[in-house]
Parts: sequence; C-alpha cells; structure tokens
Amino acid sequence: MFRVLDRATPAAQWRDISTLPQMGPAAAGEPSGELSFRYSAVPLRGNYPDYVSCALRSKLAADEASVGLLIEAGGKRLFFAPAVASADDEWKKIAESSDLFFLDGTFWRDDELIRASGSGKTAREIGHLPLSGEGGLLEQFPKRARGRRILIHINNTNPILDEDSPEYRAVREAGWETAHDGMEFTL
Repeated sequence: MFRVLDRATPAAQWRDISTLPQMGPAAAGEPSGELSFRYSAVPLRGNYPDYVSCALRSKLAADEASVGLLIEAGGKRLFFAPAVASADDEWKKIAESSDLFFLDGTFWRDDELIRASGSGKTAREIGHLPLSGEGGLLEQFPKRARGRRILIHINNTNPILDEDSPEYRAVREAGWETAHDGMEFTL
C-alpha cells in the first residue's frame, strides 16, 4: 500500500499529527481563508499490525498503535475511530459528546476469524473490540451518547453485512448504522 501511495502524482506526503488540538484550514470555497476547525489525534491503544516489525514497534508509542481523529467546528464534533481495541474510557467520553461518530465494527465475535478459517487470532488479539459478547462494543458503548452512530471498517466475515441476519437487526435496534459507499453527512 505504501509503495502505491509513493507513486501517486503528486506523491503522498506523510505528516505527523499531534494528540494536542491543532487548527485546520478553512473549508474549500470559504473566502476568509482563516483556520476554521480544530482536530486532534486520539490514542486508541491496541496492537500494531503484523507488518510493523518488532524493531519499529519498540520505537513507537504503545498507546498510539491505533489512533482516532476528533474534528471540531462550529460547535459540532465528529469522531473517527477505525480500530477500537479496549474498554478505555477516553474514547467513550469523546464518542458520548460527539454529534457524529464512526467506530470500529470490524468483527461481530471475538473468535470470528478462527471460526471462518479454522485458525488465526481473536479480534482482540489483532486490536479490535468485537461488537457482541461480554465487554463488546455494543455493551460498552455509552448509553447517553447523543450523536449519529456509524460502524466502519467492517470485515467481510461480519454477519452484520447481511441485512436479513439477526446480527444486523441487533446493531440497528441498538441505534447503529453500517457504513456504505456514497453516504453523506451534514453537521
């Protein structure tokens, strides 16, 4: 993936982002050209992907194996967390106070990959909190959260992709939507 991005025209530019709030540029078409939104990286812990070498892992911050992004503008908050691995209270507080959030819906069960292939790691071992079961995302998610809930990063083994499944109905009844191409959001 990284080699493909390096061949892009213009080439992808990698930039570090801070966990401290930063100001972002005005939206396209705004005449002021002033900074108009705040954003910050949110450490989500988890595990680094297998392609990150042990040598590199030893140099990297363990709590930044996965990061979310919090964007704030005009009194509205958007939280994007593609991999949630733990019961950490910090991401829960952010999600609870956000108007729109995109959260990790990779796996329904902790042992989903093992069931599908006969071997492998659990969802938690590879850095994903499963949706169901004891301590799963649906159980842990803050009940007082007010924003629109979108599940992203859904693995092809996840039964919530089947709109006729009981798992799909369970996430819908819990107030969640599953992301799909072409979705648009207004805050």
